[in-house]
Amino acid sequence: MRSKLMIAALLMAAAPASAEPRHIYTTMVLEAFATKVECPGIDVVYQDLVKKAQDMQMPDGTTEKVRQAIAYMHTGGKMGQKQDDDLMAEVAVATQAIDMDQRRLGMTNWCEEHKKTLSGFIRPKG
Repeated sequence: MRSKLMIAALLMAAAPASAEPRHIYTTMVLEAFATKVECPGIDVVYQDLVKKAQDMQMPDGTTEKVRQAIAYMHTGGKMGQKQDDDLMAEVAVATQAIDMDQRRLGMTNWCEEHKKTLSGFIRPKG
């Protein structure tokens, strides 16, 4: 019995860490794009978003699906592509949360805060 418990503990320790929920990543991507749009002189580094998705153990193609969903929702379907209902709901919730943060902090403070927290995905235009 003792050896079975030890083997189970070793298997648990060796198992890869579980992926973070996609909604966390979706919010991060939307914040990066919102910072690009709302804050002067900022650009998004797409490849860094892809690397973050890999670091978070998201399935391949997650960044593009999230980008397509954001574009679709924020242009009223004129750009991007509608994605599965769960992802579209994640974008809607993230949009509401970001909107509330922007109102609560004011745009200048929101931009300054996100320039720091998103420094791995955004860069000054240049």
